[in-house]
Amino acid sequence: APAASSPRPDPSLLTLVSFDKLAPPPAAPVPPAERAGALRAIREDIGDCTRCPLAYAGRHKIVFGDGSPTAQLMFVGEGPGADEDMQGLPFVGKAGQLLNNMIAAMGLKREEVYIANIVKCRPPGNRVPEPVEANTCSQFLLRQIDVVQPQVIVALGSTAAIYLLGVRRSLSSLRGYWHSCRGAKLAVTYHPAFLLRDPRQKAEAWKDLQMVMAELGLTAPKGK
Repeated sequence: APAASSPRPDPSLLTLVSFDKLAPPPAAPVPPAERAGALRAIREDIGDCTRCPLAYAGRHKIVFGDGSPTAQLMFVGEGPGADEDMQGLPFVGKAGQLLNNMIAAMGLKREEVYIANIVKCRPPGNRVPEPVEANTCSQFLLRQIDVVQPQVIVALGSTAAIYLLGVRRSLSSLRGYWHSCRGAKLAVTYHPAFLLRDPRQKAEAWKDLQMVMAELGLTAPKGK
């Protein structure tokens, strides 16, 4: 008998589709008072997830999201790193400390924004998520966005931008322009981990954040 071949992933999980085209918009917005409960329901749906290969790649904790269920501003990164995998919270390592500083420079507190990632489990060695992983996990991030209903989403890095917008374009070509995602305006900037490696780009990232601040009517604290 021929050897059993390994199952091939569903071809739809390998294609690139923007979040705007992944699912129709919600029939009605979730009222602010019900958003925390709606997010808990999504987390319960995820359960002890084994839907994609990352479940078997050494993850410790599923990193769902963090912040205000009624946030006007949402940040989306790539995936959890080692610190996040151990704590179960997004952006708590060195890159997270820089993100906290970026949020503070915008005149906000971390607990006033919402933070999530394209994938909720740590890819081994912090590699870029594979399409089958990102596309399998996207359904939950999409639902989080639809519940929180942010006015602005900031895609942190090219992986977040690629999957949210459904386009493979350079980060430089996406920065400085408004895009659309699930009824929110979306801006693209550098991932904090990249800024740690190349601090020279912090001034460029600040330009992106100033565009967001103007949209949201935010003012930087005095002394910034």
